[in-house]
Amino acid sequence: MALSARLWRFLPSRWGAAPGPRLPTAAAGGRGAGGRRRLGGSEVMGNPGTFKRSLMFSALSYLGFETYQLLSPASVVHAAAKVFGSEEILQQADYLYESGETEKLYQLLVRYKDSEDAELLWRLARASRDLAQLRGAAGEERRALVYEALECARRALERTQASSAAHKWYAICISDVGDYEGIKAKIANAYVIKEHFEKAIELNPKDATSIHLMGIWCYTFAEMPWYQRRIANMLFAAPPSSTYEEALGYFQRAEQVDPNFYSKNLLLLGKTYLKLQNKKLAALWLLKAKDYPARTEEDKQVQTEAAQLLAGFGVKD
Repeated sequence: MALSARLWRFLPSRWGAAPGPRLPTAAAGGRGAGGRRRLGGSEVMGNPGTFKRSLMFSALSYLGFETYQLLSPASVVHAAAKVFGSEEILQQADYLYESGETEKLYQLLVRYKDSEDAELLWRLARASRDLAQLRGAAGEERRALVYEALECARRALERTQASSAAHKWYAICISDVGDYEGIKAKIANAYVIKEHFEKAIELNPKDATSIHLMGIWCYTFAEMPWYQRRIANMLFAAPPSSTYEEALGYFQRAEQVDPNFYSKNLLLLGKTYLKLQNKKLAALWLLKAKDYPARTEEDKQVQTEAAQLLAGFGVKD
């Protein structure tokens, strides 16, 4: 579906997860090249090296947690924090996220929904959002999860303004609630979304996914049809706007930070160059998107769209 048709839902619905795992089949929580996670790969524990060193411990401590649940289910909620320190809980959560265990991840973290720990709260926001995506596009349960995710992300930001991940997930969750808000709220939220993506990038300039999402924001408003602009102009004196040049800058920057991290970034580089009438560079990036190893359903969709666009202006290979 064209981005213009998704004007108010400009974030991918899942970062590339197969049925069962995490966040975007259109894009949330899948893996990029080399098995890296797309949406938030650089946010896991803040240090990839530390995460790798603790991976085995995380697996073992999670098994211990599972055993503890079986032995004492009634006391888990009250005693788990005493048995397992917050760092261990975060390691368990990141292990489950990397493993694509969305349901188990949510059940682990929802016990700490009243926590004051921002690191736990933004992870719960991410897990709630992932679970909402897994359970389909409609229904009261999904709506409850979407708003729960937003509330957790908001509380994470209240605890700290210094977390790039908290800003990013707050922006993503605001976008999601657009399904349940009126058009005026959606337009107003666009300003807030942009602000928090920009803050996420400022705090972590090496997070390719935040940069990519900022590019999608720019592309969406650059592509806004005239009739939607007219509606926006009626509601706001200065509605959100952007250009393809701005979008291109973000997509290029994301690629520089983490080359080939996400098939959709390659596709959007090609599509943006097409909008700018540069067929040579459009073909270059569309070929990269078409040849990107298809690890997820979204990757396959990207391959198909890239091939169709290439065929449209006579490029076969």
